[in-house]
Amino acid sequence: MAENIIVRVQSPEGMKKIPSTKRETAAAFLKKVAKEFGFSSNGFSVYLNRNKTGEIVSQNKALSLLKIKHGDMLFLFPSGASGSSSEVMDVADEIDQFLAKQDGKIYRNRDPQLCRHGPMGKCVHCVPLEPFDEDYLNHLDPPVKHMSFHAYIRKLTGGADKGKFVALENISCKIRSGCEGHPPWPEGICTKCQPSAITLSRQKYRHVDNIMFENHTIADRFLDFWRKTGNQRMGYLYGRYTEHKDIPLGIRAEVAAIYEPPQIGTQNSLELVDDPKAAAVEEIAAKLGLCKVGWIFTDLLSEDTRIGTVRYSRNKDSHFLSAEECITAGHFQNKHPNPCRLSPDGHFGSKFVTVVATGGPDNQVHFEGYQVSNQCMALVRDECLLPCRDAPELGYAKESSTEQYVPDVFYKDKDKFGNDITYLARPLPVEYLIIDITTTFPKDPVYTFSSVHRFPIENRDVLGETQVKMRGQNLPVGSPVLLPPISDMLQPLLSCSNNLPPSVAGTVGGQPSGSHDYGAMSGPSAPTSASAMWSCLHCTFMNQPGTELCEMCSLPRS
Repeated sequence: MAENIIVRVQSPEGMKKIPSTKRETAAAFLKKVAKEFGFSSNGFSVYLNRNKTGEIVSQNKALSLLKIKHGDMLFLFPSGASGSSSEVMDVADEIDQFLAKQDGKIYRNRDPQLCRHGPMGKCVHCVPLEPFDEDYLNHLDPPVKHMSFHAYIRKLTGGADKGKFVALENISCKIRSGCEGHPPWPEGICTKCQPSAITLSRQKYRHVDNIMFENHTIADRFLDFWRKTGNQRMGYLYGRYTEHKDIPLGIRAEVAAIYEPPQIGTQNSLELVDDPKAAAVEEIAAKLGLCKVGWIFTDLLSEDTRIGTVRYSRNKDSHFLSAEECITAGHFQNKHPNPCRLSPDGHFGSKFVTVVATGGPDNQVHFEGYQVSNQCMALVRDECLLPCRDAPELGYAKESSTEQYVPDVFYKDKDKFGNDITYLARPLPVEYLIIDITTTFPKDPVYTFSSVHRFPIENRDVLGETQVKMRGQNLPVGSPVLLPPISDMLQPLLSCSNNLPPSVAGTVGGQPSGSHDYGAMSGPSAPTSASAMWSCLHCTFMNQPGTELCEMCSLPRS
């Protein structure tokens, strides 16, 4: 009797497990793969290796002769896919592709006291360290509690098998579909379809290692709403992901702008409302080379509005984020998954960050960054986590009902004698779900957006700060970010970000870019050179020399 085996096949769309036998021919196996992935017989190629070597062709050779064993991972590429294998398999961000090519090792100089070899030799005291070396990370100043995600990947793939059997499985709290041996829940359930119990643990890695605002003006303009109204405020962070060199293979979320969507805020609550301009904001941000990297909200109560001091609005000794805020962060992270080639689903975790503007012990505003763990993301995605009404620092794992099966959720803690005790997560301290991220401002401010004038920030009509329209034009003053869809009038504003000479342009990611102000996507005013073109004082459009009326809004130059 032929020995049954399972062969894993990974594609850009995810991984599938193909049942087979050792004696099955390659031709028969490829037919199964085509059926499973929905390809025609010639619409794909399968390789033994990720670098597109060792192609499995349709022939009568048995899988055993091709040295394909139980549990092996094969790699499928659709026909016509161009570029390198990493470009096809990785739908990751540019920063992921960049870090995947880096060496990542921590190089050390020869120790004059401990090293007993010549200048060209290496020993245990000076040999390069791996990026996931916990002792090295713990001795950094300040110590690093969480290794970077790419260092974590190197740890998984650094063994003798080079991660051949590594698969980052996303947690599922739902009953697996397709089980026909019993009636559906609540009448029946079995070990094949029942999701596993979850024991919460503090995550050892994080997808983002640092959050940096380009300059203080971005944050100050966001806080102005709270200063003027006393009501809480929320915004989306737009920027880019870059290398964070302070941590091996680290990632930094650089914030270039804050977009404030329509919302209803009070001193104690925030409610988001439907945003008809959301698609336009995303489209324009993408054309400017930016993406949504996180969200920010205030948690402030004024101590004295006359001098601007603040105090905590929560008990700083009990929790950093409330359970409800953790659930909201998990919701946002699920909406922005992190592409990952080692996951059968094609994604794992998220780079979406949470920033809280809150009071500090010095009665000044502090910015604190967080993410929630992948375990929390799964509990939120599958609607298994609830906040506790009277204890904001506690969450509550739902109990199973006739409508929904919920797996048991546990966490471990020490009792008064120092023994590890397992508790049912009803209730659950949210500290088990939170990963803290250092939030900083650079010594030398950077301004992606700058202009002669600052314009009103979007969706602040309650303050009387409206973005009015002029002379029947479709262009709100200083706020082209609100036009849905991007009109022909807006295209020159976007295109000039790539066409301005360096003497006129600002800087975006080290490349010349237009000096325009997009609502809250702004920095302080900065003069522009008028050697060739001139900027309209009303709509910021860059006009050709020799003209006195703006080509965009038809208003005079002065």
